[in-house]
Amino acid sequence: MSDLRKIIIDGNEIEVDGAMTLIQACEQAGIEVPRFCYHERLSIAGNCRMCLVEVVGGPPKPAASCAMQVRDLRPGPEGQPPVVKTNSPMVKKAREGVMEFLLINHPLDCPICDQGGECDLQDQAMAYGVDFSRFREPKRAVEDLDLGPLVETHMTRCISCTRCVRFTTEVAGITQMGQTGRGEDAEITSYLGETLNSNMQGNIIDLCPVGALVSKPYAFTARPWELTKTESIDVMDALGSNIRVDTKGREVMRFLPRNHDGVNEEWISDKTRFVWDGLRRQRLDRPYIRENGKLRPASWGEALSKAAEAMKGKKVAGLVGDLAPTEAAYALKQLIEGQGGSVECRTDGAKLPAGNRSGYVGNAAIEDIDTAKMILLIGTNPRDEAPVLNARIRKAWAAGAKVALIGEPVDLTYDYIHLGTGRDALAKLTEMDHSDKHGVPGVMIIGQGALREADGAAVLGTAMKTAEAGQSKFLVLHTAAGRVGAMDAGCTTEGGMEKAIDGAEVIYNLGADEVEIAAGPFVIYQGSHGDRGAHRADIILPGAAYTEEQGLFVNTEGRPQLALRAGFAPGEAKENWAILRALSAELGATLPFDSLAQLRQALVKDVPHLAMIDQVPENEWQAEAAGKLGNADFRNAIQDFYLTNPIARASTLMAELSAGVKARKDTKIAAE
Repeated sequence: MSDLRKIIIDGNEIEVDGAMTLIQACEQAGIEVPRFCYHERLSIAGNCRMCLVEVVGGPPKPAASCAMQVRDLRPGPEGQPPVVKTNSPMVKKAREGVMEFLLINHPLDCPICDQGGECDLQDQAMAYGVDFSRFREPKRAVEDLDLGPLVETHMTRCISCTRCVRFTTEVAGITQMGQTGRGEDAEITSYLGETLNSNMQGNIIDLCPVGALVSKPYAFTARPWELTKTESIDVMDALGSNIRVDTKGREVMRFLPRNHDGVNEEWISDKTRFVWDGLRRQRLDRPYIRENGKLRPASWGEALSKAAEAMKGKKVAGLVGDLAPTEAAYALKQLIEGQGGSVECRTDGAKLPAGNRSGYVGNAAIEDIDTAKMILLIGTNPRDEAPVLNARIRKAWAAGAKVALIGEPVDLTYDYIHLGTGRDALAKLTEMDHSDKHGVPGVMIIGQGALREADGAAVLGTAMKTAEAGQSKFLVLHTAAGRVGAMDAGCTTEGGMEKAIDGAEVIYNLGADEVEIAAGPFVIYQGSHGDRGAHRADIILPGAAYTEEQGLFVNTEGRPQLALRAGFAPGEAKENWAILRALSAELGATLPFDSLAQLRQALVKDVPHLAMIDQVPENEWQAEAAGKLGNADFRNAIQDFYLTNPIARASTLMAELSAGVKARKDTKIAAE
C-alpha cells in the first residue's frame, strides 16, 4: 500500500511516496541535489553532509536530504503541504561550508590524478563551492593501502564517504574494509592490511567520488577526454552485462559498466573490467597454413582456397565456440549444412535440449531473483560463473529470501541451506510434496556443472519437474556468452558433440578453445587468439574479438543484446561472418548475404525473437522428461574463475589473479 504525500520543492508541488527520502523526491521533481556518500544501491550513511536542504518550519538549520523521509516532514499551520528549499541562501551557505571542509585536507593532485575530468569532487566544487579557503594549516597525509593488483589507492585524497566500505560489505559480501579512528585521524583501511578477496572489487573504483581508489592497470595511461566511448556487451560470462568500451586509437584502454536494471544493475565482475590487456596479446593477425608440422604465414587468398579444397567432398563438422556472436554461428551453420555436415555449439557436452527454449534458457528473468522468497541452486557456483548475478542473489538473501544449494559446498558470500552434494539430494527433493510453496515466488537456478555429465538430460528433466511441482521460476545459468544465441540459431546436432564430429574428416572450429580435438581430422580454426584451438589447427583464419565487430549475444535469460564495434581487428584479421561468407564463395556455395544487415535479416526471418533487442521473450514451458539419475556428486563448471576463455588466458593480469587465488588456498593458517 503506497502512502502518497504532497510536498512543495522549490515552489513546485509534487506527490511522492512517503517512504522516499528527500533526495529521491528532489530527483523525481527533476532538481539536482549534490551528494558524495549517498548512492541509490547502497545503504544510507548520511556522513558527507553535501546534500543539505532547508525544511521550512523545521529546525532552523539545514537537513541532510539523504537521511530524511518525506513522511517525517510537518505540514504547514493550515495543513498546507510541507515546503523544502534546495536553493535558498541558507542552503547555499551550508554547501559552501561543507565543500570548504572537504577541501581542507584534499591534496591539489588534479593534474596527476586519474579521476581528473570525471571527478565528482571537481564538478561539485565548481558548481557549489567557493573560490577561496580560510584554512592555512598544513594538510594531513595518510599512508596508502595495498588492496591487491586491481585497485590503486591514494588515501590522502579520501573524503570518508564510506561508499567502498558499504559496497564491499553489502554487495560484494566481504568484510575486509572499514573505518578506524576519529576526527582528523579517521581513515578508511582494510582489516589487518589484507588485500581484497572478491571478484567484484573493481566496482569500488567507479563508486569512489574522488581519486582515492583508481584502477591500477589503467593508471596514467589515458585521460577521459582522449577516449572514444562505445556501448557494448560483455562476453566473459553469460550474464551479458552492459559495458562501455573506452578506446584510444586502436587500443582498448578500459571497460566500464553501464546501468541496466534488468541485467547487471551497475556492477561488473573484475574479469569483465580488467581483461582488456588480453585483447592485445597472443593475437592472430594473419592467416597460417600448417606444412610439415609447422605453421607458416599465408595470404588470405591462399588460406581460403586451401580451406575450400580441404572441405570439398569431405564429411565436415562445425564447432561453435563460447564467444562467437549469433550471426557468425548462424553463418557457420548455413555454410556447413550446405556441405552436408553438422554443427554443434554444446562443446562442453552439456545436455541442453535443442528446440525447447524453456529447457536451455528457462522461464525466469534475472529480475525475478529480486522478488524471490526461495532460491534453489543446483550444480552451480554463481560466485564464479556470474559474480554479478551472485550479488543479486545476495541482495535477495539480505531482503529475507531463503537460499538452498545442491552441489559442491562453496563460499557464496551469504548463508544457504546445503541440501547435499549429489543426485540423491535432488531425487529426494523431487519426491517431497511442494504444494506449500505455491504462491511463494521462487527461482530455481541450474548450472552447467549439473548438465555436463552423462545423465545431464535426466538431471534437467528432474529439476524442471520439481520446479513445476513447486510453481517456481526456472533459470539455466550458462557459462558461455555465445551459447544461447547459437542454440537459438539451431547450431545443434542430435546426439551432441560426439555425434557431430563422429567420422568427420574436416572440422571447422569457430573459436572453440575449451575442447580437445583428437588427431585425425583436418582442422580449420577461426578465432582471435593463439590458444588451444590454434595449436591443433591445420589452417588458421584470424577473426575479430568481441570489441572489434558488431554482434548479437543472447544472455542466460534469453535476452538478445547488441555488442557494438569499438575498434578494428589487428593486422589482417577480419570480422567472423565475413570470413565465412568469403569461404562460401571459394567453395562455390555462396551464402545469400553480402553485409551484416542482410545476414541479420535472414537470421531474424529464421529466428524471429532475435529481433527483440533488449527484451526477454516469453518461453513456452515444456518440461523435459525426467530420466534415470546417476549417483555421482555434482561438479561445478568453472574451476578457475580468471582463466575461462582465450582472451582471459592471454591476459597477464588474469594470470596474476589466478596465481593469487591458488596461493591463498595453499597458505596454511597458523593453527594448522
